[in-house]
Amino acid sequence: MTVDIRPVATTDREAWAALFRGYRDFYALTPDEAVVDTVWGWLTDDAHELQGLVAEIDGAPVAIAHWRLFARPSRGGTAIFLDDLFTTPSARGEGVGRALIASLQSLAAAEGLLEVRWITSETNVDAQRLYDRVADRLPFLTYSAPPR
Repeated sequence: MTVDIRPVATTDREAWAALFRGYRDFYALTPDEAVVDTVWGWLTDDAHELQGLVAEIDGAPVAIAHWRLFARPSRGGTAIFLDDLFTTPSARGEGVGRALIASLQSLAAAEGLLEVRWITSETNVDAQRLYDRVADRLPFLTYSAPPR
């Protein structure tokens, strides 16, 4: 079995949407087709910062990753932020997540970027098993404040 990683293409709309809905379901987010449409619009807009990858096994999309560049002022450089990574349950444990992360690491190396960084839920222990093998866990907490 070979995992192929490639950028999201406009022909991926249906398969990507199913995977993105799976990601949102995993995090118990309220179903919202407006969100699906918005994110797809970002991915297909060359002027938007969000980029996407699709992982395929035997030509079938089984995972997605959304990423963007971000400034690291404290280090005086730019890095990749991996916003979302989702693999279908049937393809988990097959090296798909590892391949997506490795693809972003290769891109970062080729572009002279500082790192690939991401967050995950403290309850997502399955993903953490992979992440602990491919990256360093950082001692930072994440906060979110609503607009006022």
